[in-house]
Amino acid sequence: MVGGETEGRRAQLVAAAFRRVAESGFEGLRLRQVAEDVGIDHSTLHHHFSTKQSLVEAVAAYTTRQFWGASPPAPDRSSALRGHLRVLQQMMVERPDLFAVTVELDLRARRDPAVAAAMAQHESGWRAALVEILTDLVPDPAMSAELVIAVVKGVRLLPDVAGPVLDLLAEQLIGDRRG
Repeated sequence: MVGGETEGRRAQLVAAAFRRVAESGFEGLRLRQVAEDVGIDHSTLHHHFSTKQSLVEAVAAYTTRQFWGASPPAPDRSSALRGHLRVLQQMMVERPDLFAVTVELDLRARRDPAVAAAMAQHESGWRAALVEILTDLVPDPAMSAELVIAVVKGVRLLPDVAGPVLDLLAEQLIGDRRG
């Protein structure tokens, strides 16, 4: 296979594995099913991913990339926080599969150092972006960033209440300072 074809096939395999994890969790992830989903033989999958672990790590990277650049530009920090939370809430509605996989990844990270490292890297970037947004808005931007992360991780399990909860979170953090 030519390099581009190999990368294209890898991307198809990662997307298929992502869908399987969203539907059945990591416990239901079967390499044979992923290969079938893409229309290749199980043994061919191993030319792209030598182990199930390497495919899981690729799913973690693919999943976290879905959040890059998701927040719109904003004229001020209050608007940036509200916009960020609004985008996450919208993604919860439009992409429930994405949040199902993030739950699976967070659970797996507790017992899988490679997934833990991928998630920690994603979360450190998210944390830094939140601290930047929250600077000059709240007395303790670092702790407030932790609060935002914890609340988002909680409401992804209850997407029907995500909008009101995230609106309340923004209100609690920044009050009436609307941008």
